[in-house]
Amino acid sequence: MAEIHIHRTHGLGWDAALGLAQDWQTRAEQDWGLHCTVESGEGRHHVTFERPGLQGRLRVSGEAFELQLTLGFLLSAYRGRIEAELQQRLDGWLGPST
Repeated sequence: MAEIHIHRTHGLGWDAALGLAQDWQTRAEQDWGLHCTVESGEGRHHVTFERPGLQGRLRVSGEAFELQLTLGFLLSAYRGRIEAELQQRLDGWLGPST
C-alpha cells in the first residue's frame, strides 16, 4: 500500500476554504465514486472518504488543506500520477505551492 500526504497553507479564509472543500466532496462522490462522511465544527471541516482500493481524509481549516490517502495494492502503481494530479488541482485552487 502507498501513502500520499499533502499539506498546503492558504490565505482564502474560512468561508472560501469551506466552499472549496464542499465542492471537492461533491466531485469526489459524483465523479470518483467515493463514499464521504463529514465532520464539521467551528473552524474545521473533515471529510473522510473511501472506495475499493482507496481511503483517506481531507482536513480543512481557515489556514490549510491537508489531504491524506492510502492507496490499495492496484492503485499503488499509480501513486506518482495520482499525487501529481492532486498537486495540480490544489495549484489551481490555491496557486502554486512555495
